[in-house]
Amino acid sequence: MGEKGEKRKGGRGPPAISASGRRRESLEGRTNMREKEAEQTQAACLDLKGKEGGGWMFAEGPQCLCVDAGKMSWRPTYRSSKFRNVYGKVGNREHCFDGFPITKNVHDNHFCAVNSKFLAVVTESAGGGSFIVVPVSQSGRLDSHCPKVCGHQGNVLDIKWNPFFENIIASCSEDTSVRVWEIPEGGLRRNMTEAVLELYGHSRRVGVIEWHPTSSGILFSAGYDYKILIWNLEIGEPVKMIDCHTDVILSMSFNTDGSLLATSCKDKKLRVIEPRSGAVLQQASCKNHRVNRVVFLGNMKRLVTTGVSRWNTRQIALWDQEDLSMPIVEEDIDGLSGLLFPFYDADTHMLYLAGKGDGNIRYFEITTEKPYFQYLTEFRSPAPQKGLGVMPKHGLDVGACEVFRFYKLVTLKGLIEPISMIVPRRSDTYQEDIYPMTAGTEPALTASEWLSGINRDPVLISLKEGYQQPNQLAFKAPVKEKKSMVVNGIDLLENVPPRTENELLRVFFRQQDELRRLKEELTTKDVRIRQLELELNNLKNVSPNNV
Repeated sequence: MGEKGEKRKGGRGPPAISASGRRRESLEGRTNMREKEAEQTQAACLDLKGKEGGGWMFAEGPQCLCVDAGKMSWRPTYRSSKFRNVYGKVGNREHCFDGFPITKNVHDNHFCAVNSKFLAVVTESAGGGSFIVVPVSQSGRLDSHCPKVCGHQGNVLDIKWNPFFENIIASCSEDTSVRVWEIPEGGLRRNMTEAVLELYGHSRRVGVIEWHPTSSGILFSAGYDYKILIWNLEIGEPVKMIDCHTDVILSMSFNTDGSLLATSCKDKKLRVIEPRSGAVLQQASCKNHRVNRVVFLGNMKRLVTTGVSRWNTRQIALWDQEDLSMPIVEEDIDGLSGLLFPFYDADTHMLYLAGKGDGNIRYFEITTEKPYFQYLTEFRSPAPQKGLGVMPKHGLDVGACEVFRFYKLVTLKGLIEPISMIVPRRSDTYQEDIYPMTAGTEPALTASEWLSGINRDPVLISLKEGYQQPNQLAFKAPVKEKKSMVVNGIDLLENVPPRTENELLRVFFRQQDELRRLKEELTTKDVRIRQLELELNNLKNVSPNNV
């Protein structure tokens, strides 16, 4: 046996290794490799900043590599958010508004405006434009003979409540005018035709209006003449015209203090403008991302736009307001064709996306670091929405942890239903983490102060003790002398030339009625003249006989 073993060892090579031995060597080799990789990783991590609790973490993509006390492990990390469980709750039937003749106009706007007192909705009407204003507390079915605001001579395209005077609402129309209305306390009791202010300055129809976020008497209007007019309501006159657009202006948005204005235009350009001088500070030519709507992200120095990609998919993009050369990130949403409306809540940093004709509302949380858009979830409904109104923060139900409230227009049903976004909490106490100090109804500036170059942040209020309106100011419209030149019952100065086809037809038929009336009056006078002539002849014939 010994000779055979020596012969095998000397002549045929090394002795055979068992299977268990091979497995042991393989495990030892892999262990050594892992130890070397761990040593290399620890050495690399020593150069990284951000040491926390004796460990380092670096990430790329959805998973991260954690190194702690010489141990290496791969595990997915999840960003915790107090808004990840936000859900939408539709109001009960008794809290909905039914029987509204919602407009069928195809203009891309919301046709709805809400504040803590009133709900205003643009309605379908024949001969001119009108909108209905009802108190928010008076839900239920609308009376068929409900009074309206019906002073416009063309279709109403946009309405906005004054953020500081809750009885003041502005409207713009196809008749090229912007009008400011004062709604009486308790709502309308009869049709309102006389506006507090009638503002004429555009040569074509006016599609978008926006109130300044901090000044009490500044209103912006954008028309189809490619111009933006700044109105000083203290004097009732335009004080500035911004003429840098080459096509129809689609949307306007202000930053927190109102010192910057962002616009999206049909010429596929995104602009950041200094509104008092009209200077274009930044401009982006959006070739891959066709911009439709733009919104400022509060004080984050960021912009969010919604639009369409080159493959006709709906997408959102994040921009740096100081550098519009390239978007920070773009994210596709879906392949539908409806316009995406963005709504941003600066208090919670949540972005809501609602598509025109869709039934769902998506919401994201915006962060300053990657991935920037943190998708939370979506509210789904089978009924398509034509537009959405948004309740201001001081009108929300704090006790129910309501952080946002929409008023959804359902045209087919003539229905307006409130949708509350609620953060589920077990405690009934006030939740300070979801209700920070927010903008109230007290203006920070007058119109003359803002026009002189002063910028101030909004006056903040707390919602903890229930909202009480601190603003005791009253809106005062400028008083102008009304000159008149009346000819045959027609005021030539008051009746401006017709600007739309409907208005032209109304003027034509009114003139036809006036001509018919004048002809009848002329015929009557001719008959009377003949009668007087006959009487005069009779007197002449009778006089010689008497003599």
